[in-house]
Amino acid sequence: MIFLNEKKTPSNSSPHPADRDQNIRKVTWIGFWVNITLSIFKIIAGIIGHSQAIIADGIHSVSDTVTDLAVIIGSYFWSRPPDANHPYGHKRLETLVTLFIGIILLIAGVAIGWEAVVTIKEKHAHTPSMIALMAAAASIVVKEILYRWTALVGKRVKSMSLVANAWHHRLDSFSSIPAFIAVGAAIIFPELTFLDHAGAIFVSALIFHAALKIILNGFKELIDIGAPEEICNEIKRLATEHPAVFQAHAIRTRYMGRSIQVNLHLVLDGKLTVFEGHEIAENIKKIILENGPDVIDVEIHIEPFESCS
Repeated sequence: MIFLNEKKTPSNSSPHPADRDQNIRKVTWIGFWVNITLSIFKIIAGIIGHSQAIIADGIHSVSDTVTDLAVIIGSYFWSRPPDANHPYGHKRLETLVTLFIGIILLIAGVAIGWEAVVTIKEKHAHTPSMIALMAAAASIVVKEILYRWTALVGKRVKSMSLVANAWHHRLDSFSSIPAFIAVGAAIIFPELTFLDHAGAIFVSALIFHAALKIILNGFKELIDIGAPEEICNEIKRLATEHPAVFQAHAIRTRYMGRSIQVNLHLVLDGKLTVFEGHEIAENIKKIILENGPDVIDVEIHIEPFESCS
């Protein structure tokens, strides 16, 4: 019986851990300052332009700055190498940061929605003005650009928290669309002031939905949910393609961030020497690490063919 455990060596397509975290911080810092600027602009524009929807949208952008800081600070901790107390590393901290982002979003969504509901019957003293409309338009364009860039880098460096934060940017862009429509309609039809409140309610619904999705995905990782069946089948295919393997079974997986740890049993000829079995397992492990979907760790258990019923 042989147990093998090896960490994946970064390939040319995967950045060095130090470069990975540097990229994460660079993108997030830029997003942070963009969010600060947009938040100030939208809140001031909402106040001057008499738009509750734009003020709510500005507050949502403030929540983006909190999650940006969470990603930046968290990246200094989850990048630490394994130690005696954390033999599998610290990547679960990235999951906790992702959950934190989801909780912040959830609180922001509930607060914005509640404020809009309780004030929906209140009439505006002034009709929303063009500056509020301009703020919403600027937010849609800028945050969509920021989303695309952040998501691209997040997928390239395989950072779950950066991808979650990217969706936070896109949500801010999407949330500005109903705000833009509501303010535009209120300007055209001044008597329909409730549209501004309705826009804020719609924004809160979008925030709430995204928050639940982020929290659910993070929670699944914390309870060690396995990889989907198609990924397990791909790992099994890679293992059984080796001519010396009779069978691959008992495949178990779990996520560490966006990466996967794999444990599987291989059935080999019982007449092989320990050295020969070890070499076969090493070859299969290398194949899975290099070709498996985001696999960073493989543990292989060898069984002799004669022991199988």
